[in-house]
Amino acid sequence: MDPVGPNNETILEYSVYDALQCGFSEVVFVLRREFEETFREQVLSRFNSFIRTTTVFQDLNDLPGKFTLTEGRRKPWGTGHAVWCARGVLKQPFVAINADDFYGRNAFQHATWFFSRPGVAEIPAFMMAGFQLANTLSEHGPVSRGICRTDNRGMLQNVEEWLRIEEFPDGIASCSSEGDDTQRFTGDEIVSLNFWGLTPKVFPLLEQRFHTFLETKSGDQKAEFYLPDALSGILSRSEATVAVLPTNDRWLGITYKEDKPSVTKAIANLVQTGDYPSNLWNKK
Repeated sequence: MDPVGPNNETILEYSVYDALQCGFSEVVFVLRREFEETFREQVLSRFNSFIRTTTVFQDLNDLPGKFTLTEGRRKPWGTGHAVWCARGVLKQPFVAINADDFYGRNAFQHATWFFSRPGVAEIPAFMMAGFQLANTLSEHGPVSRGICRTDNRGMLQNVEEWLRIEEFPDGIASCSSEGDDTQRFTGDEIVSLNFWGLTPKVFPLLEQRFHTFLETKSGDQKAEFYLPDALSGILSRSEATVAVLPTNDRWLGITYKEDKPSVTKAIANLVQTGDYPSNLWNKK
C-alpha cells in the first residue's frame, strides 16, 4: 500500500492497469482480514470503478480435508495457500502475481497470448513470465531468486532457489551465508518472480500438494506452502506443463527501504516516456 507513482499510485495499481490494457476483466485480491478496511480505503477505492474487483481472505482455518489449525499458528500459510483460497471465485484462466512487484506490461501480454491458444483451459497447461536475472537485482543488498531450468522447447523443468545474489565489480554472484561457496551468474539467466498464468485446473493439484505439506509440516509454526515449490512438485510428477515466456522488461520492487526512491524514479521515467499516464485513473 506504499505509494510510488506521481499521484500516489501503489505498485499493484500499475499491475491492474497493465492487466486492463491486455484484456483482463477482473481482479481478485487475496488479503488478510485485518487489512481489509485500510486496503479498501487507501487503494481499492481508487480504481474499483474501472474493473470488477473481488476480495478473498486468506483464512488460516481454510484447510483441506481433516486438517485443523495447529494451536499457536499466526503466520499465513504462504503464497500457494493464498492462491488456493481463491478457488471459489476463479472459474477461468488467471494470472497470479505478488501485489508488491512491478512486472511490466509485456508479461501480461504473454499471458493473454498464452490463454488465447485453443484448448489451454481444458488441460493442466500453465505459463510463467521469465525475467533476466540482471533486470531483477537491488543496488542496496543481496536478493533471493529462483533460477529456472527449461528444456529445448522452453518448458519449465524446475526452479532452484539461490540466496544472497548481488552484483559485484567483477560480475553477479551468489555467496553462501558462510562466504566460502560462490556461484557466478552471467545475468542472462531466467528467473521466476511469481508471475504465473494458471487455470482452475491448478486447484485440485494445489490441494494435493498442500495436503502433503500439512502432513509433515502443519506443526511447524514458520513453515509456508510456497506457490513455486508447489508447482515444482506438480512438474516433477508430470501432472502439468509450464511454458516459460521470457520478457526483457525490468522488474521493480522494494526489497530494501532504500529501493523506494529508485522505484519511484523508474516509474516517473516510464510516465515521462508515455508508457503510463501521469494519473492512472484520470481523477482530478
